[in-house]
Amino acid sequence: MPTNVQRREQAKRKLERQLARRAERAKRRRIVSVVVTVIAVVVVAGGVYFLSTADFGSSSDDAAASSTTPKPIQIPTEVKALPKRPTPIADPATCEYRQSKEPSSKEGTKAPEATGVSATGTATATIKANIGDLKLTLDKALAPCAVNSFISLAKQGYFNGSTCHRIGTEGLQMLQCGDPTGTGRGGPGYAFDNETWPELTYGRGYLAMANAGIDQETQKGTNGSQFFIVYGDAQLSPDYTVFGSVDEAGLKLVDEVARAGHDGSFDPSPGGGKPNKEVKFETVTVE
Repeated sequence: MPTNVQRREQAKRKLERQLARRAERAKRRRIVSVVVTVIAVVVVAGGVYFLSTADFGSSSDDAAASSTTPKPIQIPTEVKALPKRPTPIADPATCEYRQSKEPSSKEGTKAPEATGVSATGTATATIKANIGDLKLTLDKALAPCAVNSFISLAKQGYFNGSTCHRIGTEGLQMLQCGDPTGTGRGGPGYAFDNETWPELTYGRGYLAMANAGIDQETQKGTNGSQFFIVYGDAQLSPDYTVFGSVDEAGLKLVDEVARAGHDGSFDPSPGGGKPNKEVKFETVTVE
């Protein structure tokens, strides 16, 4: 049986071992705490760096939706000569201006005379706009009814104060105007037929009528007051009446509007959107 002295020695050694183990555990805890702290600092620093350098607007969808940073576009510089009809229209021409389902976007608008319409020669018009003057040549031999309507509306002041509500910059490069409501749904209260032919193609400088296709009830055309200026590529089916052209100086003004981009409000169909750079007609006059 151990003596009192031996028991005290055993207790002393046991206590020393316990103190050593406690010291070792405390040392390990301090090491783990330091490692965790270092990792946390690295993670936080990395997160701050990511948040300060990450580009959250670089996806293709966000870039396409941005109206403040429009993508650079390629615009052809060659002006295409106006086409010639394969078969001339009889002069004078007779047109049909039918009452449309919707009333005129401007009260008091009247349809033009429909008989004795000249189908030869040209007329010149000037659109005085906030971006500068656009000089138009209206070709009666190409589309006597469209030219007759445009001249009538201009003389009635129909286009004055209106804005161009849509521009396309990819696929179809055109500026669409002629709606006093600025929505793309307005018209003069009447409609008339297309003056096209199967071989018709489009190019820079063309002035053409916008339409809503063929009316399913009447099976007739839906031309009204809206028109578009082709400033670049336009791979269109031959369903849009070409009735004149825009001068080169005017086209360069339209180019600048196109380069400013649009808000995408007409995407995905029919495409394009409201121009970021406003185009507002002050007056449209015909000589």
